[in-house]
Amino acid sequence: MTNQEIFELMARFDASAATSFKLTTKDFSLELGKGVSAAPVCAAPAASPAAAPAPTAEPDSGLYITAPLVGTFYAASAPDAAPYVQVGDRVKKGQTVCLMEAMKMMNEVQAPCDCVIEAVLQQDGSLVSFGDPLIRYREG
Repeated sequence: MTNQEIFELMARFDASAATSFKLTTKDFSLELGKGVSAAPVCAAPAASPAAAPAPTAEPDSGLYITAPLVGTFYAASAPDAAPYVQVGDRVKKGQTVCLMEAMKMMNEVQAPCDCVIEAVLQQDGSLVSFGDPLIRYREG
């Protein structure tokens, strides 16, 4: 299964009314879930399980930019580069706020509207699941 096929499955699942989805082949397993109690998982059978690091701050009420896929969160374009956004920054709709890496593909995550960054909820390099809150913001 190619990366593009996986991303298409994820997008179709997200747009559907289904609340869970599981696909298993002899070399691959993909499980997606929606809702409060569902925890999406994407793992290859040969991979050893790793605990996901806890977010740097507990999510509370507010608006969030969430992970569009399962992958690694990066606050900057390179280890020695400045982060895309910091607390208090004003960003424009469509501006890149972080990167997500999945299967060696980098994906830009963009601001959904003109907003002010209130908190960056993940640590650079942390593994996040689909729908996990990455950044809390307020419109403005």
